[in-house]
Amino acid sequence: MGDSQIPLKNTTDESPPGKTLRQSIFRSSIGLGLFAVFTVGLISVTWVMTREKIETQVRAYEAKALMEILPAGTHDNVLVDAKIRLEPARLLSSPDEREAYVALYDGEVSAVILPVTAPDGYSGRIELLVGINRNGTLAGVRAITHKETPGLGDKINTNVSDWILGFAGKSLGNPAAGGWAVKKDGGDFDQFTGATITPRAVVAAVYRALQYFEENRNSLLDPLRISNEESRYDG
Repeated sequence: MGDSQIPLKNTTDESPPGKTLRQSIFRSSIGLGLFAVFTVGLISVTWVMTREKIETQVRAYEAKALMEILPAGTHDNVLVDAKIRLEPARLLSSPDEREAYVALYDGEVSAVILPVTAPDGYSGRIELLVGINRNGTLAGVRAITHKETPGLGDKINTNVSDWILGFAGKSLGNPAAGGWAVKKDGGDFDQFTGATITPRAVVAAVYRALQYFEENRNSLLDPLRISNEESRYDG
């Protein structure tokens, strides 16, 4: 009986399955790492290139909102440059320091614009600017940022509805304390059809802002607190 020969496997032609898998994972990891580095670098470069433009746009937006609340003739300074620092305050729903804008006229504070948060909007926080005249009456209110439902809660925007303009001229005593609520709750302010939570939150936040002003009136009306009064102009 002849000897049978069994061909030997050439181990140099193939790699063990485990080694092949590790090599594949390694190559994929290198590729993902390079992609991540490239992406982060691209984002960083884009941010640096657009930062100045974004800051300019934000400043312009702030200035526009401030001037809607306190138009020309009510002050003789540049509102966006005249600020005072506010400590964290429960009435403003602000756990951190914030800045208020100050309107000056002939060296006296004629009004302040407070940053106020309504934490209980339908879709979360509603950021407001609340302008209050020296005599304690509201100069105006504007919603700055929110996530309220389009067609319902977004009626707090002036380009959708004039509802928020109704705060002008109101004060702590006008209406009385019981009137600072939506009509559904027995107050003086209209709610929106199909949306009560949003206006309820805004009315309550504005009322708290008036309370804050009353409690801190002397400090808020002190022109010496302004951090930058260098941009005065002849009105």
